Amino acid sequence: MKNRKKIDRRQEGRSAKQQGLVLTEFVRQSLHDFVVFEGMKALHAMLEEDREKLCGAAYCKRIDGAPVRWGKAEGRLAMGGQRVTVTKPRVRQQGREVALPTWEAFADDDALTQRSFDEAVIGVSTRNYARSVEPLPPEVNPHGASKSATSRRFVAKTQEYVEQWLKRDLSQLALAVIMIDGIVIDDDVVLIALGIDEGGNKHPLGVWHGATENTAAVQSLLADLVSRGVYPLKRHLFVIDGAKALRKAIFTVFGKSALVQRCQEHKRRNVIEHLPEQRRKYVNSVLQQAYRMKSKELAKRRLLQLVNHLKADYPDAAASLQEGLEETLTVKSMDLLAALERTLATTNPIENMNGTIRRVTRNVKRWRDGSMIKRWVAGALIEAQTGFRKLRGYKGMPKLVAYLRKTPSSRITLDAQEQAA
Repeated sequence: MKNRKKIDRRQEGRSAKQQGLVLTEFVRQSLHDFVVFEGMKALHAMLEEDREKLCGAAYCKRIDGAPVRWGKAEGRLAMGGQRVTVTKPRVRQQGREVALPTWEAFADDDALTQRSFDEAVIGVSTRNYARSVEPLPPEVNPHGASKSATSRRFVAKTQEYVEQWLKRDLSQLALAVIMIDGIVIDDDVVLIALGIDEGGNKHPLGVWHGATENTAAVQSLLADLVSRGVYPLKRHLFVIDGAKALRKAIFTVFGKSALVQRCQEHKRRNVIEHLPEQRRKYVNSVLQQAYRMKSKELAKRRLLQLVNHLKADYPDAAASLQEGLEETLTVKSMDLLAALERTLATTNPIENMNGTIRRVTRNVKRWRDGSMIKRWVAGALIEAQTGFRKLRGYKGMPKLVAYLRKTPSSRITLDAQEQAA
């Protein structure tokens, strides 16, 4: 008997809980519909108040030349990430439509376009956009959340951003470091430049549809940066993946005084790929040990020992390590803080940005052309910039700046100046 009472109490408890959940959902839905309904009533009242201020009370005597009531018409406003249909009172004066202040304030589609852009860059596909917006009662005729409408708004917004972002002035950034790397999207390579100013703040600088192995493409990117305010006679530290065309373009546009740091991580991967599995762990350990040494001379000596060790059995690995070896140790001659040296020894800061690009673009199923790729990459960079923090080891930036300033810059050639102009 006691067990029977316990079971009944449990069932009553479950039933009450289920009823509570149903009631909560009902209240939530009802509250949402209530807010929408009352908001629409308030909007209509404000529109009528605007019309009364312009035309006077209904059925009052008309003054010649004054605005007059002209019935009503359906219009569209942005609401909750989509559009709704609203009956709008009309006013005309001397044959022309008179705008109502309230309608003008709410009729801007920028918020809707921004919502489409924000949803896309955080990973909501245009196909699923309608599911991400708040449901609205059918009385307001919600629309504009379809895949095609969302896609059109995203294209318009990213195109606007691309035009503004790629033309903005860079002369006030006080750049000390420029990192350049490429990311492959749909078999195309997009070059990305990331700047680091003297305070350790990161700034995406530019996007170029090309390849790091293509000297003309890299040179066009660098010349574009110069034309937008990056001073070519100022000494900068360039951190690159090691492509020869990229290095050549840097010296062409910025002169021989430009400092180049080849990414140690790229170099490590390139060397390891030339070795059999059983030798990779040892060589990787030696490389990491050398790159962590405080002294450039000691690090260079250790790397040359490794070159000699590999030369007989693995000549390709030895040649890969020896090629550009000096430039993998550029930052070690600057006496920087350890944290800043490790950060500037690789292109990891730009690789993190590339991770955001891959996340944002993963929902794209078909790339139509290079313009589409550039739009999406620009949108991803704008999204990445919102989460930027100062460079790791930024407190050591004054030492880097002092090192860059202590040696006068050599003048670039006349040809390079003309190309950068």
